[in-house]
Amino acid sequence: MDRRHVLHRTFLAGLLVLVTATGCSGSDRDTTDPTTAEPTSAEVVGAGDHLLKLSVDGRERTYRLHAPPGFTAGRPVPVVIGLHFYPANGSALQEMIGLDELADQHGFLTVYPDGVNGGYNALTCCGEEDDVGFVRALVDRLRSRWAADPQRLYLTGISNGGDMAFRLAVELPDTFAAIAPVSGGFIGERTSDANYRPKSPVSVLTFIGGQDRYAAQFDAGITRWQERLGCQPGRPSTAGQPGPITRTATTCPDGSQVVVFRLPRMGHNWPGATQGRLAAPDAGIVATELMWEFFAGQQRRSA
Repeated sequence: MDRRHVLHRTFLAGLLVLVTATGCSGSDRDTTDPTTAEPTSAEVVGAGDHLLKLSVDGRERTYRLHAPPGFTAGRPVPVVIGLHFYPANGSALQEMIGLDELADQHGFLTVYPDGVNGGYNALTCCGEEDDVGFVRALVDRLRSRWAADPQRLYLTGISNGGDMAFRLAVELPDTFAAIAPVSGGFIGERTSDANYRPKSPVSVLTFIGGQDRYAAQFDAGITRWQERLGCQPGRPSTAGQPGPITRTATTCPDGSQVVVFRLPRMGHNWPGATQGRLAAPDAGIVATELMWEFFAGQQRRSA
């Protein structure tokens, strides 16, 4: 049974978990309905949290944006776009990964697009919307209204959102400097086409849990990615890593980097997150911190 069917069969169970979690904690935002928060297209550019909407091909899409204290659109600023798991929305990811705190410290924007019906049309599931077109339009809006630096646009995501990050890296060339999928992969039927690969350099940092039911697929996917780009596989190293965690790094002929953290004891989770249903607080590393450290050293390269 492929991953699309597994995820859709567990949709109702996932919703039950989300509802239960909300009942247990007033701070859990997994089931926030963006429509009840009155998203607006009348953007007031400035610091703070914003719930916004964007019309794409006649459909209204929503997204959350966090701007650090003192932000003004006077100079180009880095942007990290975060893609949520399924079923969820951008609020669930925003709450779980703690990226906004780093944004406040280092002066970048964070953006969390909402999938339709809880998911994105990624590589194996979960929807039929033109999410590539949505993110393209979102990037255009961020550049024109929020002074997003076109050389420092980054993507992260987990599960369905991690798969979507790989898809966007391929199908929106000359857009992102780097991506950081967590518990997601370069998998599915699209990737069986040898021509399906990034046409411009995009560096990759990814995290794979050894107890994840999709671990073998994710490993095969990152190997496929490197082979398509002619990268030499790096050697796993435990130097500086806690316990059995390994880090593998390589530089590809196009100048992009591929860094893989493998966590043998972790499942389908976000390493180091302390809240949310995919959190793994005892994973041994903090993916959010490692991700920003990686992004900070990457700028978009020309093909």
